[in-house]
Amino acid sequence: MFQSDALSINHSNHLTIGGCDTVALAQQYGTPLYVMDEDLIRANCRLYKHAMDTYYDGHGQILYASKAFSTLYIYRLVQEEGLGADVVSAGELYTALKAGFPAERIYFHGNNKTDEELTMAVERGVGRIVVDNAYELSRLDTIAGRAGKVVDIAFRVKPGIDAHTHQAIMTGQIDSKFGVALETGEAMDIVRRAHGMAHVRVVGLHCHIGSQIFDLSPFQEAARVMMHFIGDIKDALGLEINELNLGGGYGIQYLPSDNPVPYDQYIEAVSKVVKATAAERGLTLPRILMEPGRSITAPAGITLYTVGGVKEIPDVRTYVSVDGGMADKPRYILYQSAYSFVLANKAGDAPTKTVTVAGKCCESGDLLGEGVSLPQVEPGDTLAVLATGAYNYAMASNYNRIPRPPVVMVSGGQSCLIVRRESLDDLIQNDLLE
Repeated sequence: MFQSDALSINHSNHLTIGGCDTVALAQQYGTPLYVMDEDLIRANCRLYKHAMDTYYDGHGQILYASKAFSTLYIYRLVQEEGLGADVVSAGELYTALKAGFPAERIYFHGNNKTDEELTMAVERGVGRIVVDNAYELSRLDTIAGRAGKVVDIAFRVKPGIDAHTHQAIMTGQIDSKFGVALETGEAMDIVRRAHGMAHVRVVGLHCHIGSQIFDLSPFQEAARVMMHFIGDIKDALGLEINELNLGGGYGIQYLPSDNPVPYDQYIEAVSKVVKATAAERGLTLPRILMEPGRSITAPAGITLYTVGGVKEIPDVRTYVSVDGGMADKPRYILYQSAYSFVLANKAGDAPTKTVTVAGKCCESGDLLGEGVSLPQVEPGDTLAVLATGAYNYAMASNYNRIPRPPVVMVSGGQSCLIVRRESLDDLIQNDLLE
């Protein structure tokens, strides 16, 4: 019935996650409430790690793409599971380091890193800085020189792959703000330039073609293109690239109609292309890295709301309003991203009505979903939105001065608070009157 094995229905007809009654969680912690299943997150980490160990003979590394969900707790969890981390800001880097994450297992991305961020990365000794452009390369060489260091870098490359996904989350084509292009010779030029610098060492290449992709073929083609580029670099410069980071972007099931490929099958299929192209070009097999984020945490998370007003407009639609909205679940207003909804206190009841779920923000477009099939809805019901463990808490805001919700982690029928609910005092802590 549900997309996730973490979800079930108990004897009270309530939705459960990780053995916990969601109605009881809503009563205990209040709503809106993010709930994450720790056991499923760990299982997803282990699936990826096992696949990398199997198909690359241990010569690979999974990096958790922490932009999906970044907290002290999650960094500790993925560290315990043997993963590295992909960070894209000083804030994510700081959080990872505060959680005790090993700096050498952190890869720092971003298309417009500030001098302060680059300095922080160099001083803290992150494992790799993934350089996006020539301007960044020059600044990094200067910063590393001042620190008396030689910094290991990779370059983000646009492989020119159409990922067949939403335009806002396509990143591998030439018209993207990220990286350097292969087609124009820009990528080869920047590698050549860096190869002659004193304070950077080119050890890897990186590409990321987009997000929420259900096909194997774009990942296979990206791997083929990038491996041939590694061969071209060796032929032109005599430089051996010993790391290839193929990014993430694996699709998950948001709706019952979504049919993602099992994640280990992505890794197996891509490994065949990598190995075949390495043999074709006479290359030593590089260390392979991949950066799943959404597929690790999204299926393990739900968001709970309390239903307020139910407003029926005859012959138009019925609005079901909840105590959250675009401030804590922004992906519908941004991308029209579809989610599955469950009336948590009537989880086994058959749907009887099609409704629009509306948020409380002062925006007409503040909707969580349209065309949603639910049982009879009444004020006070608990509404659950499924697969919200990625890019919901991470993208939450204080729009309309609404405090951000807490995050609860559940495991084996027990719950613990890992992010507290913001208070009204938290909202004004940085405000100044003079």
